[in-house]
Formats: sequence, C-alpha cells, structure tokens
Amino acid sequence: MGFSQLKIPKICEQCGKPFEAKTVVTRFCGSACANKSGKEKKRQQKEAEKKQTILEQSAEKIAQMQTRPYISITEATILFGISKNTIHRLIKAGKVPAFNLGERLTRVSRKHLEEMFTAVEIPEEPKEKPMKLHYEIDECYTVTEVSVKYGVSPSTVENTIRRNSIPKRQVGNYVYVPKEQIDKIFAGK
Repeated sequence: MGFSQLKIPKICEQCGKPFEAKTVVTRFCGSACANKSGKEKKRQQKEAEKKQTILEQSAEKIAQMQTRPYISITEATILFGISKNTIHRLIKAGKVPAFNLGERLTRVSRKHLEEMFTAVEIPEEPKEKPMKLHYEIDECYTVTEVSVKYGVSPSTVENTIRRNSIPKRQVGNYVYVPKEQIDKIFAGK
C-alpha cells in the first residue's frame, strides 16, 4: 500500500493550532495532543460517573425530606435551590414559620416553602401576525422612490430602515423596501 501525498489543512481539536493532515480522519496535530484529549475524555467520564453515584445515593435522602413537614435550612436549600440567606430573610420577615430547637437546629415548614416557590404560570401574550419577510419587487419601493415620495433625504430613509428593522433587499444597485411598512412609518410623520 502506497502513501498518500495529500496534505489537508486542519485545526487540532485539542490545542487549536493549524496543521497539515495526511488522512481525512486525522483530528490532532500529534500524539501529545491525542493523549491529552484521551485523558481529558476519561476524566470527564469519571466525573459523570461520580455525579451519577452521588445522585443515586442522595435520592433516598431527598425522598425522605419530601415526606417530613419540617426540614432544616440546609435541606431547604437543596430541595428548593435557594440560598440560606434567602431562607433566613424569609424567617425574619415572618413569611415562613420556623422553630429553633437548639443551636443550629432551626426547622422550617416545607409546606409554606412549597407554596412560595411553586411555578407560576405566566399567561402568553397574543402573538402578532408574523411579518412577511420575502417581498416581491412590485410590492417594494427603492430608497430613492421613498425619498422623492415623502420629501426626505436618502440618508434619513436609510436611518429609518435601520432603526425600525425593516427588511431590505438589494438587487443590483437598488435597495428595495416593502411599501406597506414604509407607508405606515412615513404616513404617521
């Protein structure tokens, strides 16, 4: 089998430096980058496995916390994803009932926290009809036509198009903008 004379310009996936590859499937500039990439991939895999084992171990504890009417502040931070300072502020304001059973043994009402931090549905606003983005040339003005029709300078027309995000289309030397949107803007002035 003969060697290929190909020299394919590529960028190393590990270090980001350009190099010339001799095959289509080459991903790294050398063995050092390939080794680093392999080690990083193994490290990420170990981290993912570690996170999964922690989740499996804590699933039982979380299930137990969800059945108790009063939980500790640390457990509340885990369950509801809020900071300890927020919980202390709510207790001080009297919004969440809490009982102090001793030093570092403050318990808060899980039921009240659930009521405060449940998802609130926000009603969707009625959607406006979608604006047409592809206009035919007969449905459009050129910038010059707009400036002549409304008696403004071409630069004012360009600024208005840019400010109002009006879609424009260039064909050759002419820039076309939709008649209906231009008429709405300049008729009101």
